[in-house]
Amino acid sequence: MDINTILPIAAFIAITAGLWGVVSMFSRKSSRASERLEEWRDPFARQKREGGQSNSAMGSMIEKAAPAMSKALESKSELEQSNLKTRLANAGFSKPNATRNFLAIKLMCLIVGLLFGGVYGFASAGLSKDSMMSLIIGGGAGFYIPEVILTLMKSGRQKKIFLQLPDALDLLVVCVEAGLGLDAGMRRISEELAPSAPEVCSELSTANMQLQMGKPRREVLHDLGVRTGVDDMRALVAILIQADRFGSSIAQALRVQSDSMRIKRRQMAEEKAQQSAVKMIFPLVLFIFPGIFVVLVGPAAIQLMENMLNT
Repeated sequence: MDINTILPIAAFIAITAGLWGVVSMFSRKSSRASERLEEWRDPFARQKREGGQSNSAMGSMIEKAAPAMSKALESKSELEQSNLKTRLANAGFSKPNATRNFLAIKLMCLIVGLLFGGVYGFASAGLSKDSMMSLIIGGGAGFYIPEVILTLMKSGRQKKIFLQLPDALDLLVVCVEAGLGLDAGMRRISEELAPSAPEVCSELSTANMQLQMGKPRREVLHDLGVRTGVDDMRALVAILIQADRFGSSIAQALRVQSDSMRIKRRQMAEEKAQQSAVKMIFPLVLFIFPGIFVVLVGPAAIQLMENMLNT
């Protein structure tokens, strides 16, 4: 077979392979309609699609290995699973696979802690009780470090929501009294306060999305209070549910809650102001009084010692 026969066959194969690659590339791209339907079904589909291009192979491997790794630490009690989901939601991890990923990370930290503790123990003390103790301490530290980090993230996020809620509630009162409904007011808050109050706006956006999907308002508001875990948000949710159940004015209920929250924060500020005098005693005694004592009593003590030496 000469070159004149091979060249057309090779060109045909190359052109066919190129066309097949282009067609397959465009066929894998879903239409806008299917993307929007996927967003309605999965609230985090857009984030997954936008962040999927930057995910590494290691991240995909961890994502695939997470179900098998989480089974080792998965609790059989539904109450413990619900408590873990609530804690993760309070920390800002409300995705469906948050529990699975957290347990997988916890198992990985346990293994890493055991490895570091074992290597350090065997390298420093050999095969002895001290090495076994370091192994146990490393494993325990690796096992509880994710719990500590989760607790810190939860408390930090709840504090941010607690501080951001008064501004959001004041704007919601203005929106409702101006004629907007509760759903439209929440949507307006999530749009206007997104740069200054991202935590509250993300929770309100999730609540708006659930309302648009047809979920009852009472369940949406109840889930909002559970996800945040903030007492003021729970009180606000309870007032809104009660106003929706009995048909009372939502604007009046929001105004009463806004006034009560403002009074509560004023009382907290007054309480901290009263505590400042007591808290200043310790730095005064430890750092300021010794210097004052040296300046005032030092010359008299030196003069007294000189008089004693002269006599």
